[in-house]
Amino acid sequence: MSHRCKKSSGLWKMVVWDEPFFQGKKHEFTTDCYSTPEHGFSTVRSCKIESGAWAGFEHCGFQGQQFVLERGEYPCWEAWSGSNAYHVERMCSFRPIACADHGRSRLMLFEEENFQGKRAEMSDDCPSLPALGWGSSTVGSFLVRSGAWVCSQYPGYRGFQYLLESDSPAGEYKHVRQWGSHAQTGQVQSIRRVQQ
Repeated sequence: MSHRCKKSSGLWKMVVWDEPFFQGKKHEFTTDCYSTPEHGFSTVRSCKIESGAWAGFEHCGFQGQQFVLERGEYPCWEAWSGSNAYHVERMCSFRPIACADHGRSRLMLFEEENFQGKRAEMSDDCPSLPALGWGSSTVGSFLVRSGAWVCSQYPGYRGFQYLLESDSPAGEYKHVRQWGSHAQTGQVQSIRRVQQ
């Protein structure tokens, strides 16, 4: 599945360092980085997002645990991985999130795979699906109508993160296996829009 920018690369800028606290070798990116070793460093240890929203990945090739990186500073790996179910001390690939549009995001979630069963539509952040009345701790499928969303394993945007985008292909996520290479369960209990 390809995730290429559909807009001008001037909308995104990410500065990365190979040491914590913005030390060591520095490199600026305005587009995808498929593999940090191809740019002379084994992993990202700190970064600053100067513009746009970015998706970071544990392994090269946009594989493994996902991290949504929005404008701001990330001085060490805990800053982007601190609330995940397990701590990941590396980020070896990353790319811009082209379809992030906080103001006009729409998402449909379904209880079962292939858009079956109970459904709900969202256009705002939800820190707790159970508090909203979603009767299950799992979601079977998603249809992203517009924007980009981060689904989290637990309430309060904690645990594993799954990035869902409207341009990846047609915003259809029919089953858990399409949420990312690290997705093992349909457990989703909080959802928020990606900030551009």
